Amino acid sequence: MSKTIIREIGTLVPSFEEEKVLILFGPNAPQELREVSVIHEFEGDVSDEPLVEGGKIIWGDQEYFITAVGSAANKNLKELGHISIYFSKPNEHVLPGAVFVEPFTFPHIEVGKEIRFEK
Repeated sequence: MSKTIIREIGTLVPSFEEEKVLILFGPNAPQELREVSVIHEFEGDVSDEPLVEGGKIIWGDQEYFITAVGSAANKNLKELGHISIYFSKPNEHVLPGAVFVEPFTFPHIEVGKEIRFEK
């Protein structure tokens, strides 16, 4: 399991709820991406592959099941803290940094809230 804490929520993040996508970035995110991203910081070690199909992303008490993982998602998450989480069915072509989850409901996000990645 890998655990991270939400440190900042970009001003434009709520506008992505309708599109059902959430962008995570680590604390070193460029300024131009901060307003569209949830900035988070890992606590402790990050496993080599925190994202696997059939695994979970848990936001506080909200549990999401991972249905698809892009080819670069684990590397991007570990190195940059960056992934794009889609609360919808995966397309035929999953983008390298994308993660698809269900249920398809946008999570409640707030600064200080924990996010866990479990296999």
